Amino acid sequence: MRIVICEDSVLLREGLVRLLEDAGHEVVAALGDTDGLPEAVADLDPQLCILDVRLPPTRTDEGIRAAVSLRTSRPELPVLVLSQYVEERYASELIAGRGGALGYLLKDRVADVAEFLESVDDIAAGGTVFDPEVVAQLLGRRARDERMRRLTDREATVLALIAEGKSNQAIGRTLHISEGSVEKHITAVFQKLELEQDDSGNRRVLAALAHIAHGGMPPQTGELS
Repeated sequence: MRIVICEDSVLLREGLVRLLEDAGHEVVAALGDTDGLPEAVADLDPQLCILDVRLPPTRTDEGIRAAVSLRTSRPELPVLVLSQYVEERYASELIAGRGGALGYLLKDRVADVAEFLESVDDIAAGGTVFDPEVVAQLLGRRARDERMRRLTDREATVLALIAEGKSNQAIGRTLHISEGSVEKHITAVFQKLELEQDDSGNRRVLAALAHIAHGGMPPQTGELS
Protein backbone atom coordinates (compact mmCIF):
# COMPACT_ATOMS: atom_id res chain seq x y z
CA MET A 1 0.00 0.00 0.00
CA ARG A 2 1.31 3.47 -0.94
CA ILE A 3 1.16 5.89 1.99
CA VAL A 4 1.81 9.61 2.44
CA ILE A 5 2.70 10.80 5.95
CA CYS A 6 2.44 14.41 7.15
CA GLU A 7 3.88 14.68 10.68
CA ASP A 8 6.14 17.42 12.06
CA SER A 9 7.80 15.34 14.79
CA VAL A 10 10.90 13.84 13.18
CA LEU A 11 11.00 10.95 15.64
CA LEU A 12 7.37 9.98 15.13
CA ARG A 13 7.55 10.53 11.38
CA GLU A 14 10.61 8.33 10.97
CA GLY A 15 9.13 5.80 13.38
CA LEU A 16 5.96 5.59 11.30
CA VAL A 17 8.00 5.17 8.13
CA ARG A 18 9.98 2.31 9.63
CA LEU A 19 6.92 0.64 11.16
CA LEU A 20 4.86 0.82 7.97
CA GLU A 21 7.68 -0.27 5.68
CA ASP A 22 8.52 -3.19 7.96
CA ALA A 23 4.87 -4.22 7.56
CA GLY A 24 5.27 -4.28 3.78
CA HIS A 25 3.83 -0.87 2.92
CA GLU A 26 5.49 1.78 0.75
CA VAL A 27 5.81 5.28 2.22
CA VAL A 28 5.95 7.39 -0.93
CA ALA A 29 6.31 10.71 0.92
CA ALA A 30 7.05 11.74 4.51
CA LEU A 31 6.43 15.46 4.99
CA GLY A 32 6.98 17.72 7.99
CA ASP A 33 4.16 20.13 7.11
CA THR A 34 1.36 20.60 4.61
CA ASP A 35 3.51 22.47 2.08
CA GLY A 36 3.58 20.28 -0.98
CA LEU A 37 0.95 17.86 0.36
CA PRO A 38 -1.62 18.43 -2.42
CA GLU A 39 1.11 17.99 -5.03
CA ALA A 40 2.43 14.84 -3.37
CA VAL A 41 -1.04 13.33 -3.27
CA ALA A 42 -1.71 14.27 -6.90
CA ASP A 43 1.65 13.05 -8.20
CA LEU A 44 2.11 9.92 -6.11
CA ASP A 45 -1.50 8.70 -5.95
CA PRO A 46 -1.31 7.23 -2.42
CA GLN A 47 -3.79 4.72 -1.07
CA LEU A 48 -3.75 6.26 2.41
CA CYS A 49 -2.78 9.63 3.90
CA ILE A 50 -1.73 9.92 7.56
CA LEU A 51 -1.74 13.43 9.06
CA ASP A 52 -1.09 15.03 12.42
CA VAL A 53 -3.84 17.37 13.63
CA ARG A 54 -1.41 20.15 14.59
CA LEU A 55 1.24 21.07 12.02
CA PRO A 56 3.53 24.06 11.30
CA PRO A 57 3.54 26.95 11.04
CA THR A 58 1.02 27.65 13.83
CA ARG A 59 0.57 24.07 15.06
CA THR A 60 -3.13 24.67 15.62
CA ASP A 61 -5.36 23.22 12.92
CA GLU A 62 -3.26 22.99 9.74
CA GLY A 63 -3.40 19.20 9.74
CA ILE A 64 -7.14 18.94 10.24
CA ARG A 65 -7.74 21.59 7.58
CA ALA A 66 -5.61 19.58 5.17
CA ALA A 67 -7.53 16.41 6.06
CA VAL A 68 -10.90 18.10 5.48
CA SER A 69 -9.63 19.46 2.17
CA LEU A 70 -8.43 16.03 1.07
CA ARG A 71 -11.75 14.44 1.99
CA THR A 72 -13.49 17.03 -0.18
CA SER A 73 -11.13 17.02 -3.17
CA ARG A 74 -10.32 13.29 -3.11
CA PRO A 75 -13.18 11.52 -1.31
CA GLU A 76 -11.87 8.15 -2.47
CA LEU A 77 -8.61 8.63 -0.52
CA PRO A 78 -8.67 7.07 2.97
CA VAL A 79 -7.44 9.50 5.64
CA LEU A 80 -6.03 8.72 9.09
CA VAL A 81 -5.64 11.62 11.52
CA LEU A 82 -3.32 11.34 14.52
CA SER A 83 -3.67 13.56 17.57
CA GLN A 84 -1.75 13.94 20.82
CA TYR A 85 -4.93 14.55 22.78
CA VAL A 86 -8.66 14.19 22.21
CA GLU A 87 -9.66 17.34 20.33
CA GLU A 88 -13.43 17.13 20.15
CA ARG A 89 -13.95 20.21 17.97
CA TYR A 90 -11.50 18.99 15.36
CA ALA A 91 -12.86 15.46 15.42
CA SER A 92 -16.41 16.70 14.97
CA GLU A 93 -15.35 18.97 12.11
CA LEU A 94 -13.60 16.13 10.34
CA ILE A 95 -16.52 13.76 10.77
CA ALA A 96 -19.01 16.36 9.55
CA GLY A 97 -17.12 16.78 6.26
CA ARG A 98 -17.66 14.75 3.14
CA GLY A 99 -15.39 11.89 2.22
CA GLY A 100 -14.87 8.19 2.47
CA ALA A 101 -12.77 6.00 4.74
CA LEU A 102 -11.63 7.80 7.88
CA GLY A 103 -9.64 7.18 11.03
CA TYR A 104 -8.98 9.34 14.09
CA LEU A 105 -6.50 7.87 16.56
CA LEU A 106 -4.49 9.15 19.48
CA LYS A 107 -0.74 8.92 18.93
CA ASP A 108 -0.40 6.63 21.95
CA ARG A 109 -2.09 3.91 19.87
CA VAL A 110 0.94 3.74 17.58
CA ALA A 111 2.81 2.05 20.44
CA ASP A 112 0.54 -0.98 20.05
CA VAL A 113 2.02 -1.88 16.69
CA ALA A 114 -0.28 -4.77 15.86
CA GLU A 115 -3.45 -2.81 16.66
CA PHE A 116 -2.19 0.27 14.81
CA LEU A 117 -1.34 -1.71 11.69
CA GLU A 118 -4.74 -3.39 11.83
CA SER A 119 -6.38 0.05 11.99
CA VAL A 120 -4.30 1.20 9.00
CA ASP A 121 -5.46 -1.82 7.00
CA ASP A 122 -9.09 -1.33 8.04
CA ILE A 123 -9.12 2.33 7.01
CA ALA A 124 -7.35 1.64 3.72
CA ALA A 125 -9.97 -1.03 3.00
CA GLY A 126 -12.75 1.55 3.37
CA GLY A 127 -13.46 1.29 7.09
CA THR A 128 -14.07 3.93 9.72
CA VAL A 129 -11.94 3.67 12.87
CA PHE A 130 -12.12 5.99 15.86
CA ASP A 131 -9.98 5.86 18.97
CA PRO A 132 -12.09 4.67 21.93
CA GLU A 133 -11.07 7.80 23.88
CA VAL A 134 -12.27 10.03 21.05
CA VAL A 135 -15.52 8.13 20.81
CA ALA A 136 -16.05 8.31 24.59
CA GLN A 137 -15.75 12.09 24.62
CA LEU A 138 -17.84 12.64 21.51
CA LEU A 139 -20.55 10.37 22.87
CA GLY A 140 -20.53 12.05 26.26
CA ARG A 141 -22.88 14.81 25.11
CA ARG A 142 -26.65 14.38 25.26
CA ALA A 143 -28.32 13.55 21.97
CA ARG A 144 -29.68 16.52 20.04
CA ASP A 145 -30.98 14.67 17.05
CA GLU A 146 -34.59 13.54 17.47
CA ARG A 147 -33.82 10.38 15.49
CA MET A 148 -31.45 9.23 18.21
CA ARG A 149 -34.22 9.46 20.77
CA ARG A 150 -36.09 6.75 18.90
CA LEU A 151 -33.48 4.13 19.74
CA THR A 152 -33.90 1.71 22.62
CA ASP A 153 -31.07 1.38 25.13
CA ARG A 154 -29.90 -1.80 23.43
CA GLU A 155 -29.98 -0.22 19.97
CA ALA A 156 -28.05 2.81 21.22
CA THR A 157 -25.45 0.50 22.73
CA VAL A 158 -25.09 -1.44 19.48
CA LEU A 159 -24.74 1.81 17.55
CA ALA A 160 -22.08 3.10 19.93
CA LEU A 161 -20.10 -0.11 19.41
CA ILE A 162 -20.46 0.29 15.64
CA ALA A 163 -19.01 3.79 16.03
CA GLU A 164 -15.98 2.22 17.70
CA GLY A 165 -15.44 0.16 14.56
CA LYS A 166 -16.53 -3.18 15.99
CA SER A 167 -17.79 -5.94 13.69
CA ASN A 168 -21.10 -7.70 14.23
CA GLN A 169 -19.22 -10.66 15.67
CA ALA A 170 -17.31 -8.44 18.10
CA ILE A 171 -20.52 -6.66 19.14
CA GLY A 172 -22.13 -10.02 19.81
CA ARG A 173 -19.22 -11.09 22.00
CA THR A 174 -19.26 -7.79 23.89
CA LEU A 175 -22.98 -7.92 24.60
CA HIS A 176 -23.20 -11.72 24.94
CA ILE A 177 -25.80 -12.01 22.20
CA SER A 178 -25.90 -13.86 18.88
CA GLU A 179 -24.86 -12.31 15.58
CA GLY A 180 -28.45 -12.77 14.44
CA SER A 181 -29.63 -10.58 17.33
CA VAL A 182 -26.97 -8.01 16.48
CA GLU A 183 -28.18 -7.91 12.88
CA LYS A 184 -31.78 -7.37 14.03
CA HIS A 185 -30.72 -4.47 16.26
CA ILE A 186 -28.70 -2.92 13.42
CA THR A 187 -31.65 -3.23 11.04
CA ALA A 188 -33.82 -1.44 13.60
CA VAL A 189 -31.19 1.28 13.98
CA PHE A 190 -31.07 1.84 10.22
CA GLN A 191 -34.86 2.10 10.08
CA LYS A 192 -35.13 4.52 12.99
CA LEU A 193 -32.31 6.70 11.63
CA GLU A 194 -34.05 6.66 8.25
CA LEU A 195 -31.03 5.28 6.44
CA GLU A 196 -32.30 3.58 3.33
CA GLN A 197 -30.25 0.88 1.66
CA ASP A 198 -28.33 1.96 -1.43
CA ASP A 199 -25.78 0.52 -3.83
CA SER A 200 -22.82 1.91 -1.87
CA GLY A 201 -23.67 -0.14 1.20
CA ASN A 202 -22.53 2.68 3.47
CA ARG A 203 -25.43 2.75 5.95
CA ARG A 204 -23.22 1.36 8.71
CA VAL A 205 -20.76 4.22 8.34
CA LEU A 206 -23.53 6.80 8.04
CA ALA A 207 -25.18 5.48 11.19
CA ALA A 208 -21.91 5.63 13.12
CA LEU A 209 -21.18 9.14 11.94
CA ALA A 210 -24.70 10.29 12.76
CA HIS A 211 -24.28 8.91 16.27
CA ILE A 212 -20.95 10.63 16.77
CA ALA A 213 -21.95 13.91 15.13
CA HIS A 214 -25.13 14.26 17.18
CA GLY A 215 -24.00 12.73 20.45
CA GLY A 216 -25.35 9.73 22.29
CA MET A 217 -24.94 7.52 25.29
CA PRO A 218 -21.65 5.66 25.73
CA PRO A 219 -21.63 1.88 25.33
CA GLN A 220 -23.34 -0.12 28.08
CA THR A 221 -22.11 -3.71 28.02
CA GLY A 222 -24.47 -5.11 30.61
CA GLU A 223 -27.52 -7.12 29.70
CA LEU A 224 -30.29 -4.84 28.47
CA SER A 225 -33.75 -5.71 27.32
